[in-house]
Amino acid sequence: VQLQASGGGLVQPGGSLKLSCLASGFVAGDSYVIGWFRQAPGKEREGVSCISSYDGSTYYPNSVKGRFTISRARADNTVTLQMSTLEPEDTAVYFCAAGVRITRSASDYGYWGQRTLVTVSS
Repeated sequence: VQLQASGGGLVQPGGSLKLSCLASGFVAGDSYVIGWFRQAPGKEREGVSCISSYDGSTYYPNSVKGRFTISRARADNTVTLQMSTLEPEDTAVYFCAAGVRITRSASDYGYWGQRTLVTVSS
């Protein structure tokens, strides 16, 4: 399994940004979960969203609920995280990861993509 994350950058507070995670290597018919995590300097890794390939169910913690939206495109196994109303506190390196169940716990994800930096600053 390989995961390729992209889309980070610099955005002003209140702005929007879209992250993409291209997943490959899954066996046709497998059920899996793609999660997005972030880690700010000096803080623990935090799960910010995840989505199931089986039924499209999703999870968001309160810190991003209503601002972040996760979606998937079956055609190319791309999972997108649309982030809006961004705040300086959203500044972090973001990762996508693959696991087998809906959970915000990083330890439940066995495959990780490379980081992409999101900076929210004026």
